[in-house]
Amino acid sequence: MRLLLVEDDIDLANGLRESLRNNGHSTDNVSTGKEGLLAIKSGDFDSVILDLGLPDIDGLDVLKEIKKIDSTFPVLILTAKDGIESKVRGLDLGADDYLAKPFNIEELFARLRVIERRLGTHVSSIITHNDVAIDTQAHTIAVNNLEQNFSRREYMIVKTLLENIGRIQSKEQLETQLYEWGEEVSSNTIEVHISNIRKKLPTNYIKTVRGVGYVVSKL
Repeated sequence: MRLLLVEDDIDLANGLRESLRNNGHSTDNVSTGKEGLLAIKSGDFDSVILDLGLPDIDGLDVLKEIKKIDSTFPVLILTAKDGIESKVRGLDLGADDYLAKPFNIEELFARLRVIERRLGTHVSSIITHNDVAIDTQAHTIAVNNLEQNFSRREYMIVKTLLENIGRIQSKEQLETQLYEWGEEVSSNTIEVHISNIRKKLPTNYIKTVRGVGYVVSKL
């Protein structure tokens, strides 16, 4: 699941982002309500974890705006405001769930699994498309039912492309994914990895859109 974390506590955000990624979620973080709303309008996320105590806009007002953008968009409120009034108001405004800080990370994972089941994205940890299957929990990739040897960077690139089937991923977007996973990236890193990845995948599985980026087509 592609998550947006709207949290201004940098230490908490960094720790959460790492834990969520280790649990198989692609996670981006922004620290203000304005940035969060812009990110949600991009349409690239499946759900948002929203802090109510943001520096620029009250989190409940951000929640209202999210529901104006898409009334069905899943929102999990994560906040230090653990009073019953804030909780009830957030749920009444359309939040799907609520966790008060401090919280247990396993409980957060459980709440996210509920959202995944509602979205229909928790059927399996395996993404399968045209003879390629990636297991986002085991971090493995199989081609025609045979597991192949992919490096960490190669795995992350394939995972990003398969999570965005039919959507072109620019070189910069793929580089950002590697940076966010703590990987060093040089000027030709993506081209080199794409070349190596193609040797392990079916012919023409990854298509180059000249001057734009790379895509795994829906067909």
